[in-house]
Amino acid sequence: MREDMGKFLVYLKAEKGLAENTFFAYQNDLNQMTTFFEQEAREKGTMPSWANIDRDAIMHFLLNLQEKCYAPTTRARKLAAARSFFKFLTAEEIIREDPTHNLESLSVGRSLPKPISITQVRVLLEQPLKHNTPEARRDEAMLQLLYASGMRVSELMSLNVDDVNIAGGEVRCFGKGRKERIIPIYPQAAKSVEDYIRDARPRLLRRREEKALFLNRRGERLTRQGFWQILKQYARLAGITIPVTPHTLRHSFATHMLSGGADLRAVQELLGHANISTTQIYTHLTSEHVRRTYQKAHPRAK
Repeated sequence: MREDMGKFLVYLKAEKGLAENTFFAYQNDLNQMTTFFEQEAREKGTMPSWANIDRDAIMHFLLNLQEKCYAPTTRARKLAAARSFFKFLTAEEIIREDPTHNLESLSVGRSLPKPISITQVRVLLEQPLKHNTPEARRDEAMLQLLYASGMRVSELMSLNVDDVNIAGGEVRCFGKGRKERIIPIYPQAAKSVEDYIRDARPRLLRRREEKALFLNRRGERLTRQGFWQILKQYARLAGITIPVTPHTLRHSFATHMLSGGADLRAVQELLGHANISTTQIYTHLTSEHVRRTYQKAHPRAK
């Protein structure tokens, strides 16, 4: 079973060109499913084989995930990974029938993002300024840049020094599928990054050949997990009581842009969404702004 899973992962990496995070999500989900079915086979005293997995076995796996209190979105993602895998096994004639065929997709709904307010963002961005260390200057630059651009945290952590054009006020990042996009950033964010590169980054640097923009105390590229911990600390210091994740700033960026009158297509480009329907989720969050605009602008609403 592991060998077949390995073949599929090689196929994903070699032919599909998936983003690194997407690939690792597939790997983790399929590892979990394979382990589950291997354990089931041992308990039954049978040989683990994909040929023995039928629709009922898949449903049993999904029920096990539900019993372990996995979120509906997570269960849906794991089912999607299983669908792709069994489709591959069928195409390669490793199994005769796809056990996920005609299996209904899990209905997970679409939860609305929970942005923080403009005031909360301002207070959050002020927190690193209370300290005068290389790490604080780095943190200020990261928070400013993330809110200025709406980048994904993985994109932020993947930035190299030459991806930021200070004079031009823009940053280059690579999104899903290594698709490049150029994002303008406001002057204060550009200055924060410039100050960090000039004054703080050299104090964190250990190897001259290191290209990463944001470094940890060991002089290595900061990780997503490391940034998440930093953000949680500043959110707590800012007195923000709702959970704040790196995606919260991305949500807030999109919401505040639309509330300020930005075109939906422009926000789609800035966020790197392949489909505008993904961006449209943010329009639900700006209804109050639309109402105020209507009452202010319509001649009969006054």
